Amino acid sequence: MFVFFGGLFFLLFTRLLSIQITGQAEGRPMAVMAEAKYAREAVLKAERGKIIDRNGELIASDTLSYRLIAILSEKATEKGAKEPRHVTDFNKAAELLSKYIPMEKEKMIEIRDKAVSRNTDTYETYQIEFGKAGRDISHETMLAIKEAAEEEGVTGLQFIEDKKRFYPNGNFASYLIGFAMREEDKDGKVSTVGKMGLEQTYNEALTGVDGKMDYKTDIWGYILPKTEKQIVAAQDGKTIQLTIDKTIQNFVEDAMNQVNEKYSPEKMLVVVTNPKTGEIYAMSQRPSFHPATREGLTENWLNDAVQNTIEPGSTMKMFTLASAIEEKKWDPFAEYQSGQYTIYDKTIRDVNRTGWGRISFLEGFQRSSNVSMAYLLERMGDRTFIEYLRGFGFGEKVGIDLPNEASGIILDINPSERLTTSYGQGSTVTPIQMIQAATAIANDGKMMKPYVIDKIVNPNTEEIEEDHKSEERKSPISADTAKQVREILASTITSEAGTGKKFALTGYSVGGKTGTAEIPKKNGGYLSGDGNYLYSFLGMAPIDDPQLLTYVIVQQPKLEMGQYGSDPVAELFTSIMESSLKYMNIVPEDNESTMTIPLADFVGKDSTDAIESLKQQGFSPVLIGEGGEVKSQYPGQGTKLNKDTIVLLETSGNTTLPNFSGWSKKMVLSFRMLSGLDIRLNGDGYVVEQSLSEGANVTKDDPVVLQLQSPAIQHTPVETVDEETEGEETEEIIGG
Repeated sequence: MFVFFGGLFFLLFTRLLSIQITGQAEGRPMAVMAEAKYAREAVLKAERGKIIDRNGELIASDTLSYRLIAILSEKATEKGAKEPRHVTDFNKAAELLSKYIPMEKEKMIEIRDKAVSRNTDTYETYQIEFGKAGRDISHETMLAIKEAAEEEGVTGLQFIEDKKRFYPNGNFASYLIGFAMREEDKDGKVSTVGKMGLEQTYNEALTGVDGKMDYKTDIWGYILPKTEKQIVAAQDGKTIQLTIDKTIQNFVEDAMNQVNEKYSPEKMLVVVTNPKTGEIYAMSQRPSFHPATREGLTENWLNDAVQNTIEPGSTMKMFTLASAIEEKKWDPFAEYQSGQYTIYDKTIRDVNRTGWGRISFLEGFQRSSNVSMAYLLERMGDRTFIEYLRGFGFGEKVGIDLPNEASGIILDINPSERLTTSYGQGSTVTPIQMIQAATAIANDGKMMKPYVIDKIVNPNTEEIEEDHKSEERKSPISADTAKQVREILASTITSEAGTGKKFALTGYSVGGKTGTAEIPKKNGGYLSGDGNYLYSFLGMAPIDDPQLLTYVIVQQPKLEMGQYGSDPVAELFTSIMESSLKYMNIVPEDNESTMTIPLADFVGKDSTDAIESLKQQGFSPVLIGEGGEVKSQYPGQGTKLNKDTIVLLETSGNTTLPNFSGWSKKMVLSFRMLSGLDIRLNGDGYVVEQSLSEGANVTKDDPVVLQLQSPAIQHTPVETVDEETEGEETEEIIGG
């Protein structure tokens, strides 16, 4: 016995000594085995980057959601547990879940049965999920399921926190922003992937890098005491700040919804731009869709402003006019015979087919005469005209920071093609090319490249990784030519013969050009019949110094007796422009000569003196801080302001809340930026209510909620005109 037990002890001692020296058992490192048994790793999910507007207003971001899991294994319930942790009655659970997630009870049972059928002696299905139907569950739905399960005694349902893409504005620049959705790769990893628009183009920048946390647990899963956690922080995706202004974009969306309901057009497009910089303030089209649900998404996935080409119609005439003026071939009071013009075997006609007799070139432009363009081409040479068009950027991509831009085609093979191009038929362009070219006219000959990305910021370091600036392009016209073109464009609104009278704005002078283009058929030729045209207007205001440039397109509206194709276009343009100009605090011109005063520079001066001076001039100064030296002001020095306009003066110290009633959203955003206060906005337009009263002394930790409402726009009725005077120009080439 002594020898036997002594031998066993010797063998055990030898084994322990061997393990201690080599660190291995059965040829496997003990440390690795222990690490595998007790080490755990938790994934720290990175957030997908935000998309925000020019003022920091949210357009797209990640939000909390939940993933549903049903526990099937009885092993999940510990012995002696009061409540089972697994599903005890799957039929009952499926019945309950079918009321809250988009999946039938029978389909859930089928998923369960398929999972269970894979069970073997060594493998048992522990849990199942329900695919797309069981993901992206909202917090409210999760709570409702939990409450119902508790009431009905359903057990074994668990929810795992997850992320989903959140689009708080609904149908808002949908074809520009695009959408992202949860997608499972071949390894079973689920992530958010951009599928369209900016979400797709900047998917790599928006996608963050998940972090992780390493730690050790006991065999029951509890973290061991005094164990060290090794954390690799998640890197959130980049923040993309757009040039889009949420308020102006909402003006566009609201106006398009109203026109869509009234006229039911096949398509609509609106682009609003700052012609001084090329920044796109708004871009939308119809049909549209909700990026979260994809409701309304059709087979068209193209951003029509950039990826689609059109025959622009008579809006192209403003560039024909600019070319003739630059070539010094424009004589507004010279006369020509209107009605028709023949080139070789082809004849073009004016809208009324007979013309208006002998009229001046100025009146011809105001009436949108096609024949006047033909005679202008004779004067300056049709090949010279084509060179000017290429100088305006037609026929090539503008290089906007959006994907899959089209270039359009300028037809230049024979004289008849060059002629029809002069009034916008035959050759094709993109709307964004029209915008770029028109900036040269609106901006005193300086042509600006359009862009929508303001900057890209790394939220983990606050570093600006891309900062997009205004880019001036080589322009084919001078400042003097641009000014002359603007004056003539204004006359199309004010002249008795003008085609654009219904595009007049209340309080602001406007200039622009109407267009009515034929729509090509797929198998050749053009559509015909009432309303089967592409109606448009390319306009700018205030015309002396344009601050906004807007292009509106309405295709094939449903018109009733007495309605014209330009009616829905005018309703869009006037509503959007009047609201936007007021929002931007552009002083109405009927008040400008007698009521406006240029603002002095108060930076560096004492706030008491600045306030007194402002009051004497009739302004309404608002102090940010406790007073003392003025650090900054808004608006800036030299800005022409109406009497009673608010002027913000920033000083040091805590801020006393003013009465925000009647403030524009832009003024509130400026106040928020200068004060650093946590001001939260609901709605658009002007302030009607605030959560904290006037005079409250607040800090940066005190949230202030303001309720805004859009202003009601009153439209001045326009006189009824007949179709010929209005200029619904149906352009044609006989035999073409």
